[in-house]
Amino acid sequence: MALKITVIGTGYLGATHAAAMAELGFEVLGLDVVPEKIDKLRRGEVPMYEPGLEELLRRHVAGIEGSTGRLRFTMDWAELGEFGDVHFVCVNTPQRHGEYACDMSYVDSAIASLAPHLKGPALVVGKSTVPVGSADRLAAYLAEHAPAGADAELAWNPEFLREGFAVQDTLRPDRIVVGVRSERSEKLLREVYATPVEEGSPFVVTDFPTAELVKTSANSFLATKISFINAMAELCEATGGDVTKLAEAIGYDDRIGRKFLRAGIGFGGGCLPKDIRAFMARAGELGADQALTFLREIDSINMRQRGRMVELTRQELGGGPFLGKRVAVLGATFKPDSDDVRDSPALNVAGQIHLQGGQVTVYDPKGMDNARSIFPTLGYADSALEAVRGAHVVLHLTEWREFRELDPAELGEVAAERVVLDGRNALDAEAWRRAGWRFRAMGRPGA
Repeated sequence: MALKITVIGTGYLGATHAAAMAELGFEVLGLDVVPEKIDKLRRGEVPMYEPGLEELLRRHVAGIEGSTGRLRFTMDWAELGEFGDVHFVCVNTPQRHGEYACDMSYVDSAIASLAPHLKGPALVVGKSTVPVGSADRLAAYLAEHAPAGADAELAWNPEFLREGFAVQDTLRPDRIVVGVRSERSEKLLREVYATPVEEGSPFVVTDFPTAELVKTSANSFLATKISFINAMAELCEATGGDVTKLAEAIGYDDRIGRKFLRAGIGFGGGCLPKDIRAFMARAGELGADQALTFLREIDSINMRQRGRMVELTRQELGGGPFLGKRVAVLGATFKPDSDDVRDSPALNVAGQIHLQGGQVTVYDPKGMDNARSIFPTLGYADSALEAVRGAHVVLHLTEWREFRELDPAELGEVAAERVVLDGRNALDAEAWRRAGWRFRAMGRPGA
């Protein structure tokens, strides 16, 4: 008999996982506690922008013409408990207000709401990023509060989704990690992931603590690599070096690799910043804080990039106050191919300049509505051309393909001054210079 799968939480992670499980052939029931989100999903609409996700969703949501009907949504915990054999917990674990530590309230609430409805054998699978040690505690809670007792098992299966590539990363993951305590749990998860494993995805079986540590360890390593090259950009500026050539040269070393070596205004989003802070906080609770003290400097380097971009902009405008200066900002999301503006370096820079008196106009291909909800006092334009119109300086802060393909000559016709600062080291510097622009980027010689 085919497994039935439930997904608890239908945000970015949950909606993608639910649609992907249906694509893999399973009957899937998704649950959320927000009625508006459920209504949207039932219509085949996604609550966020993610390439390919809405098409995947509509291919499977029940009630949509031509769909397989394998995917449904509910707000009823009893229906969820009765339906599923494997329950994936995909709720948010944000940073606690005023602290570095992770807020586990959504995960705890999901487990507490599900447990009373687990009357027969079931596997609950955590996908949320949690502090190490959480799985042990949640497994004990399930065994005590589920009517099925010890037959209500827990496993931990961290997610490794990259925004902009989430569908691909779910259907064809570069690795599948499962923390399990029984052969039955491992067998069920091998059945869930049989297709990607057959297609070559490695399947790594671990204990609970190791599975919990994988995601935060990976994010900490990536954050370290990004902040390292940004630190080198500071040294390049002090010495006249070129960080893009430096990155190219060290990237040929296969022990280092070229990925994540593009200097710029740093990382943001809903994962890396809060994950490394929660990692530090948990290490402190475990008495192992000395092991992760380097992450404080990684975080500091990253946050410093934003202020450095603001100061670089000030220098290009003559070194005085921003009052009366028009600044065009290309990009609001923390990365391209997403509408996510959580902890966005681009929006943070725009906000800082605005608060210091600059007249800031922002354009982003997908993040405008979310940006307006956070910074309603910024100016917004419907196109890059309109954002640049009358600007004394243009800041490129999110590396959308649309921005890399802009015509510098066309933009130069509407700008008040031809000054561009590339905060992502992604533009063709020579093309902009040929069109008469003064081009600057972090860690590179100006001209």
